[in-house]
This record gives sequence, C-alpha cells and structure tokens, in this order.
Amino acid sequence: MQSNVMFGVRNLVLAAAIAGVFCAAGLSSPAMAAQASNDAAMQAHKEALGSWHESIKHLPPPTAGCFHASFPSTVWTRIACGSEPHYRSAIRWKKVHTAKGTLLRPETAGNGTDYVAQAPSTTVSAVGSFPSVSGLTSEEGVNVPFGGSESDGITGDNQYTLQLNTDINSSSTACSNFGYASCQVWEQFVYSTNNNGTPAEPQVFIQNWVFPSESDYESVGCPNGWNDASGNGQYACFVNSNATSVPAVAATDLGNLTLSGSSSANGNDTVTFTDGSDAYSASESDSTNSLASWWTQSEFNVVGNAGGSEAQFNSGTSLTVNLAVNDGNGDTPSCVGPSSSGTTGETNNLNLGSCSASGGSSPAIQFTESN
Repeated sequence: MQSNVMFGVRNLVLAAAIAGVFCAAGLSSPAMAAQASNDAAMQAHKEALGSWHESIKHLPPPTAGCFHASFPSTVWTRIACGSEPHYRSAIRWKKVHTAKGTLLRPETAGNGTDYVAQAPSTTVSAVGSFPSVSGLTSEEGVNVPFGGSESDGITGDNQYTLQLNTDINSSSTACSNFGYASCQVWEQFVYSTNNNGTPAEPQVFIQNWVFPSESDYESVGCPNGWNDASGNGQYACFVNSNATSVPAVAATDLGNLTLSGSSSANGNDTVTFTDGSDAYSASESDSTNSLASWWTQSEFNVVGNAGGSEAQFNSGTSLTVNLAVNDGNGDTPSCVGPSSSGTTGETNNLNLGSCSASGGSSPAIQFTESN
C-alpha cells in the first residue's frame, strides 16, 4: 500500500506542476487541466502495474495447485484447476527429413534455432515478455514438416504457445529419484491458447520430461503416472502439472503478456502468466523433476501450439523479446545461439535479429525477431 500512496502523491504533484505551467502561459482551461490530471493518473497506473508485475512473480503461491491474483493485491487466491491438459510439446530435431530428402529450413525461431539465456549459476527464476510489438495484425497456427513427417499441432487463428523452456540436463538427483542409472531431464513452463481438450481451454501449466537410457527404459520404464512418448529410437516420458484455466488472448495483445517460471529446492516449481491486471499460476512439487538442482539455461518465445507446429505471423511483424533471468546473485546472463540453441520443437516464422545481455537490477537478454 505504501508504494501505491507514493505513486499517487508523486502524480498529484506532477499534475499540479503541469497545470501551473498552463496557467503561467495563459493557457489554463478546465479541459486542459483535466487532461493533465488524466495523463498523470494513467502514468501512475502504468508504473504501479509494472511494480505489481515485478512483485507477483517473486511471490509464488505457498503450495502446489492453481491460483489467481488481481492488481493491486499480491495475495494468491486458490481456484479450481482446469481439466487435464492433453497438450504435448515436441522436442527439437536437428534436421528435417521428408520424402524429398533432408531439408534445410529458414533461420526462423524454434526447433533448435533460438537465443538462450545462460545463467552463471543455477537459475532461480526467469520471466519472458515482449516490450515492443509492431506490425502484428494476425497469427495462425499451422503444421509444417517436422521429424521426418508432418507436425501434429493445434491449428487455426490465434493458436500459439508462450514457452519458457529449461535446458536438457543430465541430473543425477532426478535420475536417482526415478530409479535410473542415467537420464536427461527437461522442463517447460507453458501458456497454451488451447489445451487440446474437449472443450478446448486456454491454460497455463508445467510440462516435465525425462529421457532414460535404453537399458533403464527397458528395465524400469517410465516413472509411475508419467506418459510414454518414446519413438524414433528416443526413449521419453512426460507428465503435466495441474493446469490453471486462463483467458484466450489474441496474438495481437502479446505486448500485455508475461510468462515466468521459478523453482525452489524442497519447495515448488511455479509458472505464472500475467495478462494486464490479472495473474494466474500453477505449481507442482520441485521433486517432480528436481529442477532447482540443475536449471542453468532458459529459452522464451512465442511458437506453435504443440506437436512441432508453427506460429505464423503476418508479414511485417516485429517483436522484441526480453528474458530476465535470476540466479539469486544478480549476475548478468549471456546470450547463447541462435544456431543449435533452444530445446523446443515448435517454431514461428520470424527471423532472429541480434541479442544483447544486460545486468543491473533485472539481468536479462533481449533480442528482436521479424519477417
């Protein structure tokens, strides 16, 4: 409450100062004074909302489950979880094999071509946003050549996902918990405009993956309660967290959205989706995939909705992507990529620009993509 009061006082002073200038210039009128006051109030609201976004992402819900919070409150309210998500992401393939042979795809974002934020030490949290969006008038989810055949995503207007993805890591802690001698693990924080259920629901949730060795898979199989996604000589298992139902947001409103993920050893992993003045979260126990012990890289982007599909934007679209990364020490991350970087198999049709890293109060990487 103190920060809101400070914003209010500061902007009343600002409005009074602007009105004083108009009076001094002989330009004062009730309409101009009202406009100055409205402008000050709008700026105050914008700053307060930004401060709230920063606060809410650092205050995850106390337990696993589904939650909602509304500006200006930072108190999470437990809500009923949505239906079980039938969503399944795809793991990137290095090459695209088709009946016509091996195809080289354009350097568009996704499927192993993306920028990744490399933290100097284990990542505690990350948040992705789009501080600048221009020329965007439409987006359509489409299927594209993927993994030797065709992708199997959810298609149509405004079908996309926001994905905050970790690195694929060999974690002795997670492998031991699963009863494996060796494995690799991966975790995704996801906002999907369609959970592939009936009826379709926009949802936010966490998707966990484990890739056991052949010998471990043959002797142990997938962890109890996990789905078997093995194929093409790759052994893979995945499970989704509880999912929180959220609004369906048109791609033209990407600039109003943020997606963050956090982990806490002996605590919970949490995904938080903010849409303007509303925040939604879903949490699971960190022991699900032992994320807090191994997370060092983060990938964030807007891509197709499941199955290796693609988010296709209208020509002339330009996005600025910001990915803030917290390793608990305030260290500056580094840009890795775009070649052979990123872990998701979904893509978009935007070409990557340059990437820069910054430190300070919110260490981050930032890059552009356009077509």
